Amino acid sequence: MRLGAKRVQATNCPLRNWTLSPFCAVYRAIAPAYGGLIRTTIEEQLGFEPETETRNRKPLQPPVAFEATWELRFGPDNRFRVFYWVSHAAREAQILAVGRKEGSRLMIGREEIKL
Repeated sequence: MRLGAKRVQATNCPLRNWTLSPFCAVYRAIAPAYGGLIRTTIEEQLGFEPETETRNRKPLQPPVAFEATWELRFGPDNRFRVFYWVSHAAREAQILAVGRKEGSRLMIGREEIKL
């Protein structure tokens, strides 16, 4: 996956696409073996109704430091997190960060983030 702004067309859904923000460069810090899983999950989960709460998709209250309003959890033992917000005007989900859970700590790149 190329870093920086990336748009992926979603089919048969109310959102046109999702965008990976330049802030999300920490995606590179996650093991390359999980790149396909992360990409596929983002396309499946955020392509249709990204603002519908599910077991692994939760609204954040209050928004975290990088202004995300939603969190998507997935992967082995739900270790990966995608933080995003939805732009209704542009009809897209803006991905702000991709991180991983290590025990009770959330790591984005090499930084621990407090939620």
